[in-house]
Amino acid sequence: MVGGNASSVTDFILVGLFPEFQHSIVLNFVVIFIYILAFLGNLLLIVLIWGDSRLHTPMYILLSQLSLIDLTLTSTIVPKTACNFFTGKRTISWIGCGTQSFFYLMLGMSECLILTLMAYDRYVAVCIPLRYLTIMSPRFCLHMVAGCWIGGSIGSFIHTVYPMHFPICGSREIHHFFCEVPVLIKLSCEDTSVYQLVVVVTSIVLLVVPFSLIIASYTLIFLTVLRVNSVKGRKKALATCSSHLTVVSLFFGPNIFIYMTFASSHSPEQDQALSLFSNILTPMLNPLIYSLRNKEVVAALMKLMGRCGVS
Repeated sequence: MVGGNASSVTDFILVGLFPEFQHSIVLNFVVIFIYILAFLGNLLLIVLIWGDSRLHTPMYILLSQLSLIDLTLTSTIVPKTACNFFTGKRTISWIGCGTQSFFYLMLGMSECLILTLMAYDRYVAVCIPLRYLTIMSPRFCLHMVAGCWIGGSIGSFIHTVYPMHFPICGSREIHHFFCEVPVLIKLSCEDTSVYQLVVVVTSIVLLVVPFSLIIASYTLIFLTVLRVNSVKGRKKALATCSSHLTVVSLFFGPNIFIYMTFASSHSPEQDQALSLFSNILTPMLNPLIYSLRNKEVVAALMKLMGRCGVS
């Protein structure tokens, strides 16, 4: 290390995805396949929403932002992981690690806020429908989306710059397949307990509070739906809400465990398994969850396929 160049001193080493797994090449091919499905599925959903004027409503605009986040999130993680595995070069530069960590945190924080706003949108649509167009105006929706991205960027910048300056005295080997803050702070030779408390407090603000608001919104929604006389209207409301609740559970469950507990209490296998589930598998499932149970999205897809067939 002393005799090497300057970059080798500051580079991190990513051990990769479950390095002890005997069939690692199969696992990596499966991850790449899931990434391709997630990328194409979310891209298709974005095209459908922005290409069909009937879907230019607050609910679908927020859904398109969720798809954009999922598409970008998987692209932040999987290509680098696959490149390291197939080239055998496991290093990532200090700048590259910080950049990956920044985008990962920014997208994760933005997704927390987007999912909360989607729950609020459903609350207004079901509980106070007569005021829906007034409250969820295009201008307000645009401000909400911009606020999510700006808030995620600011929070991510703080939680990327600070831990990246912790001194590392020993090995720079990261027991993960990408740069994630809870794993990075394990490498520091400095006492990071205070910062870990800050992470927990931040997680309460960005995970527990939004999750509580979502649960409160859907509690009011379900109480309102139970009073609806129309069986058809009740089923439609429950179908839309159940799709969103499924996505919320898939996102908040793993992340609350990762960020609401101290990093020292996690094993590398637990960190990798939960990250694989929430950051790669869930983005692939989200378009399926929303499209298969949503007649408007299916109709837009049929319309697009009809156009392609005519062409």
